[in-house]
Amino acid sequence: MRQFKKSLITLLIFAISTLNAQLSEGPFGQLIIRGATLINGNGAPPIGPVDVVVEKNIIKEVSVVGYPGVEIDPKKRPQLRTGGKEIDAHGMFLLPGFIDMHGHIGGVAQGADWDYVFNLWLAHGITTAREPSGRGRDWALDLKRRSEKNEIIAPRIIQYTGFGQGSKYEISTPEQARQWVRENAKAGSDGIKFFGAEPEIMEAALDENNKLGLGSACHHAQMSVARWNVLHSARAGLTTMEHWYGLPEALFDDRTVQDYPADFNYQNEQHRFGEAGRLWAQAAKPFSEHWNRVMEELLALNFTLVPTFNIYEASRDLHRARRAEWHEDYTLPSLWRFYQPSKISHGSYWHYWGTEEEVAWKENYKLWMTFVNEYKNRGGKVNTGSDSGFIFQLYGFAYIREMELLREAGFHPLEVIRAATLSGAETLKMDDKIGTIEVGKLADMVLVDSNPLENLKVLYGTGAIKLNENNEVVRVGGVKYTISNGVIYDAKRLLNEVKMMVDKAKEEEGFEIKQPGVN
Repeated sequence: MRQFKKSLITLLIFAISTLNAQLSEGPFGQLIIRGATLINGNGAPPIGPVDVVVEKNIIKEVSVVGYPGVEIDPKKRPQLRTGGKEIDAHGMFLLPGFIDMHGHIGGVAQGADWDYVFNLWLAHGITTAREPSGRGRDWALDLKRRSEKNEIIAPRIIQYTGFGQGSKYEISTPEQARQWVRENAKAGSDGIKFFGAEPEIMEAALDENNKLGLGSACHHAQMSVARWNVLHSARAGLTTMEHWYGLPEALFDDRTVQDYPADFNYQNEQHRFGEAGRLWAQAAKPFSEHWNRVMEELLALNFTLVPTFNIYEASRDLHRARRAEWHEDYTLPSLWRFYQPSKISHGSYWHYWGTEEEVAWKENYKLWMTFVNEYKNRGGKVNTGSDSGFIFQLYGFAYIREMELLREAGFHPLEVIRAATLSGAETLKMDDKIGTIEVGKLADMVLVDSNPLENLKVLYGTGAIKLNENNEVVRVGGVKYTISNGVIYDAKRLLNEVKMMVDKAKEEEGFEIKQPGVN
C-alpha cells in the first residue's frame, strides 16, 4: 500500500509538471525578445524596435535595433547563443510586469483557491502581488516560497499579515503590539495590514514595524476612524492607505464624525456602503484651504495612496459590474453565489440598491478621483490595486479595470502604466529589482499585440472589440505572454485553464449563471 501511494504521488507530480510545462517555459540560459515597442514604467514615451536579452532571470541588455518601418540589420542585433530562446515580438508592445498592491489570494467563502487566482493574475500581466492579509500568514508564506522556487505557476508574492492575526490573546497594550510585530517579522512576513486600533496601540505597532523595516497598509475601518484617520497613520509612519476610508474624515472641516442616520447599523452592509457613498460630500471642498493643507502634509510625509477604485464601482453602476462579459466563462459558481445579495457575505450589500445610492456614489467618485489625481500631479505616489474577490470584481480582470479608472481620474496613459509598475515597486522598496525594464533588473515583463496606450481594454483577457477593414467585428489584444521570474507564461492558455476549472465546477453542480431574483 505504501509503495502504491508513493507511485500515485510520483504520477501526480509528473502530471502537474507536464501541465505546467504546457503553460510555461523557462527560465532559459538566454532569452531574447525581438523587435518590440517598449513602454517602460518610468513615464518615458514608447520606443522601438528594441531587443531585450535575458539570462535566466536577469535583464542583460536592452538595445534599440532600428527605426519604425525600416528593415532591421541583423548584424546590429544581439546574437542568440546555442540553446537560447527567442520571441518574435515585432508589432507587439513590451511593458514591465504589473504590480497588484491589493491582491487577495482567493478566499474560503468565495470558493476560490490560489491556482485559480494565480492563473487569472498572470494572464493579465500581474507578476507581483501584495497580499494585504488573507487566509493566514503561514499559508501565504508557503505559496511565496513555492513561487520563488518556480514550483508552482504563480507571480511573486509580498505577504502582509492582518494586525493581531494568529495572536493567542487580544492585543490590548502597546507592549503586546510591539511583541506581535516582532513575532510577525521573525516569521518572515513582509509587512502588516491594519484595520485600526486604539491610538496608543497603532502608534506602538507602527513604530516597531518601521524599526524592523517592514511595510504597512491600512484600511481605516469606520469603527476606529473617528479617533484615528489617515493623517494620524501617516504621522505615525504608515506606508500606504487602502481604499479611501480615513481620508474624507481627515478632510472634515465642520464636523468630527460622519453624518450617520439615527437608524444606522454597521453590521447592515447596505447601511455601511450606502452611507459611505455620501462621505466625500461631507469633506472639505476640492482645492479649499483645509483640503490643500491635508494633501500637502501627506505629500511631505511621502505617503502612498492605493485607491482600488474598481472594487466600489458596482456601487455607482450595479448592472454594469454584474453583467461584465467575463463572468460567463471565468467566474466560479461559488464566487458568483458569494456576490449575490446577502446579509452575511461581505460586500454583498444589495438589499435594495437603487438610483439614489448610485447617484450619491457617482458624486463620491468625482470628489475622490479629484483628490487622487491632484495628489499624483503634486508628486505623490499612487499605486494600482484591485482587492478582487468581492462586489462582482474578478481577479485579473478587475486589475485592468483599475487602470481604466485611473485614466478616468485624469491620469495620462503613461501615468497609468507607471502607477501599475514603477510606483508600486518604489513603495515596496523593490525598484532596484522590478518596475521598469532595465539592465540588471529581474525579467518581469508583459507582451501584448496591441497598443495599451491607445486603448487599455486590450489588456483584458477577453480583449477589445474592433471593426476591421473588412467590416468584421473582431477581438484584438489580450496579454500574449507574461514573463515572471524569467519564466514565460502563455496568457491565453492560462485563461483557458481557468475556463476549464469553471466549466468543470458548473458541470458538477449543473450550474448556470442567473441574475438575482430570476428563477
